[in-house]
Amino acid sequence: MLIAAFTLTAPYLDFDLWARLIAGMGVVDGGHVLTQDFLSYTPVHTWYDHEWGSGVIFYLVLKYFGANGLMLLQDILLFLIFFVALKVVKLRSKLEPYNIIFYAFCVLAALDTLNHPIRCHMFSFLLFAVFIYILEKVRHGANNKLLILLPFLTIFWNNVHGGVVAGLGLIAMYFAGEILNRKPAREYMPYLITLVVSTLALVINPWGAEYVKFLLHATTMQRPTIGEWQGLFSQLHSKYQMTFKTFMFGVIFIELYNFLKCLKNSKLADLYMKADKVKWIVLIATLSLAIEHVKMLPFFAISVACYCYDDIVPIFQKVNQKFIYILLIFVSLFTILSKEFEAPLNFSIYPVTEIEFIRINNLKGNILVDFGLGSYTSYKLYPNCKIFMDGRYEEVYPDNLVVLNDKFYASKAGWDDVLKQYPPDIIIIQSNLPVYKQMLKEKDWRMIFNGNAFGVFIKSNQYTGNYKLPSLERSYYKDTLFDTDIKFTR
Repeated sequence: MLIAAFTLTAPYLDFDLWARLIAGMGVVDGGHVLTQDFLSYTPVHTWYDHEWGSGVIFYLVLKYFGANGLMLLQDILLFLIFFVALKVVKLRSKLEPYNIIFYAFCVLAALDTLNHPIRCHMFSFLLFAVFIYILEKVRHGANNKLLILLPFLTIFWNNVHGGVVAGLGLIAMYFAGEILNRKPAREYMPYLITLVVSTLALVINPWGAEYVKFLLHATTMQRPTIGEWQGLFSQLHSKYQMTFKTFMFGVIFIELYNFLKCLKNSKLADLYMKADKVKWIVLIATLSLAIEHVKMLPFFAISVACYCYDDIVPIFQKVNQKFIYILLIFVSLFTILSKEFEAPLNFSIYPVTEIEFIRINNLKGNILVDFGLGSYTSYKLYPNCKIFMDGRYEEVYPDNLVVLNDKFYASKAGWDDVLKQYPPDIIIIQSNLPVYKQMLKEKDWRMIFNGNAFGVFIKSNQYTGNYKLPSLERSYYKDTLFDTDIKFTR
């Protein structure tokens, strides 16, 4: 109930969903993985789509179950993540593993990151939990042959999301942790063998070894202008992610309290010997990633759900749990009954009416739109319009395009470089950005439509003054949200 309510509160669909649907359409309807971009008017390289498999799944769900199917898929994946975490707790815990308050605590921690349906990252978060379960199962007496599953899961993971590196890192952490736990070689060497085989399995993809080079580049590249890749305590996120920050400091405080409590009765050396090094390596690694990049927050929340049940639940048992359960049920039911089960349509985040204005007036040409909105623009306007770039920045475009995009929309020095180097015919600009006012002053450009939160600009010499206005009926946009003119034939 909580997860269903959680999904219904999503503020808007993920910006990259549209590119994923196009990629999935290419495979399902066109019969091949798309390795060349056709949506952009700017320079591109080979399309290394590390999420093509997710695109296939999303498109099939949309094709056969509609938009509600995508929302249901989000529900299922999120539920499975914490269902698997519960299975891990059953392996590790001395307590009954069904304290829902604990899992709700972990779910809510990642609310801001997980609640933009539906993202390819969900497969990474689920498989991360599955990897922990299999690795813990082996640690708790299961036959080492169970590790054979991990290379095959790596192949699947590698073709649905680039987060597969988290799975390889997890295997490496188990290998190192068991060495520090002073386990015999027969217990930790299988992890090393599994890591080697799983790493070799990365070449099983549509691009072969070249993709592995791309994956290495993509996971190490700097992304200073991308919000979700900035730090938890960066200026951009200083006032946000408060739920996770509360969760993080709460977990740290509880673990420190438990440590000091144990230290009263044991020596530090004895505590170190008894400590599960695997647990602490994974927790510290995922916490470090979360602090460095807000995109990684769910990895820490999932790790806490898997490893910290016995540390945290006794704290919950000291409060009135009945009251909290009643509150969770009430909030869940109220949310479910008060909201429609549908894909969220946000006119202030997406240029919905602005794109419709361009479509009904048959405006054609190259469009400059902030890269986060690029794939939605392509999905709705191709083939009449091509975009400057979209969220596939590392997959398709040279690095300098991101810089040009940022300079323009942030109105930084050299903001008009993009207009000189890659001149567009149409520009869509958020009305709350500095460059919006800047463009209103430009004699060569004219705003022809001012929508809910965006302005549409064209070159002044192209202005005709005879334009149709888009519908204001919200129901129309709900019904046509996933309509597109992009077609593939075998």
